[in-house]
Amino acid sequence: MSQHTLINPEIVRKNLSKLNISDMNKASIREVVQVVDMIEEETGEKFVRMEMGVPGLPASKIGIDAEIEALNKGMASLYPNINGIPELKTEAARFVKNFINIEVKPENCVPATGSMQGTYALFQVASCCDETKDSALFIDPGFPVQKQQFMMIGSKFESFDVYNFRGEKLREKLESYFSKGNIHSIIYSNPNNPTWVCLTNEELKIIAELADKYDVIVMEDLAYFGMDFRKGILKPGVPPFQASVANYTDNFVLFISASKIFSYAGQRISVVVMSEKLYNRNYPNLEKRFQMKGFGNTVIYRALYALSSGVTHSVQFGMAAMLKAANEGIFDFVGEVSEYGEKAHIMKKLFTTNGFKILYDKDIDQEIADGFYFTLSYPGMKAGELLMEMMSYGISAITLLSTGSKQEGLRACVAPVNRNQFADLEQRLKQFHIDHPVVKE
Repeated sequence: MSQHTLINPEIVRKNLSKLNISDMNKASIREVVQVVDMIEEETGEKFVRMEMGVPGLPASKIGIDAEIEALNKGMASLYPNINGIPELKTEAARFVKNFINIEVKPENCVPATGSMQGTYALFQVASCCDETKDSALFIDPGFPVQKQQFMMIGSKFESFDVYNFRGEKLREKLESYFSKGNIHSIIYSNPNNPTWVCLTNEELKIIAELADKYDVIVMEDLAYFGMDFRKGILKPGVPPFQASVANYTDNFVLFISASKIFSYAGQRISVVVMSEKLYNRNYPNLEKRFQMKGFGNTVIYRALYALSSGVTHSVQFGMAAMLKAANEGIFDFVGEVSEYGEKAHIMKKLFTTNGFKILYDKDIDQEIADGFYFTLSYPGMKAGELLMEMMSYGISAITLLSTGSKQEGLRACVAPVNRNQFADLEQRLKQFHIDHPVVKE
């Protein structure tokens, strides 16, 4: 072990032991957060923290001001309508039209207390639609907590790493799962957490075609809406638009969260957008568990209602105001978060200059975008070992294996890293590279 580490490796091991973490590949995001907190408190050394996908920008003032106004009008004393306030539903439908170019009705746009609550509710309902279909399919890597949600509701899921199945290869891989007849829904994020892979329109068409063929519900997590900065989504109603499976099938549910695109994570709000066809579809099997057949009504009046009895009243006004400002072209929400892409470009260069490799580096034949996340590997080191070593240099991340990836590497989030930390990061990476020389083949 190098004598040049910033933090004594024994301190790292001791704190991992306190949390009963023996394998870094199995450590959750929140566990990594806690152990880094403990090490920082014990040593006084500040980490370059890349483990948690938290916004690194101020929350939108448009939303804050709208919430304050709503509170001053007395909304805190009133239960919100479980369907969502009319202003939010209207602006959500406009937003989908302006930035995805898809027509949806306001009634099919429903707020949830963050996309995590939205997915939890949808997973509950989708798992009961057809008694012959008992499993969901995840296109991995993905957000680990979504699989935890399936564990909580006691439902089955399958998954595969998309790394080797891009383009037309995706069709054969999906068909191998769908053709078994047990898949009720497919879940993925685009842009992808954790790899920043962006599915192409051709790949989205493949997903849509097979979902229609096998009657599978497509759940598309758009937490990082518009953040494929290569495309430059700038103006409402003007292409290019956010890529979405909704362009190719009526069998979709979209999750649009305020957390990242509006830097509004602390207020916990998202909008669940269901196609009109799916919203109005009756599934007789739902009645066995929910005493209701309609998909949309079951989501709202059985699942979401039971989970929280509505989304916080004031934050719905905040979300409505932000969506309205974006729809009217006075809030450039993509420009507001472009800082993530700029930081990623710089940080990736710091890593690759010092022996690291970008693991998921291509969208088929195009270099991957710079964005909220990127992936790392280091020659000769497995993921858990690499993360342990980096923590001794005051750098934290999470392993890709914890996200469903089959690749030995790490996910790095650029948002929590301030530009004034770049010099420290560069110095620590240089020392890491010196202490772990790469043997050229």
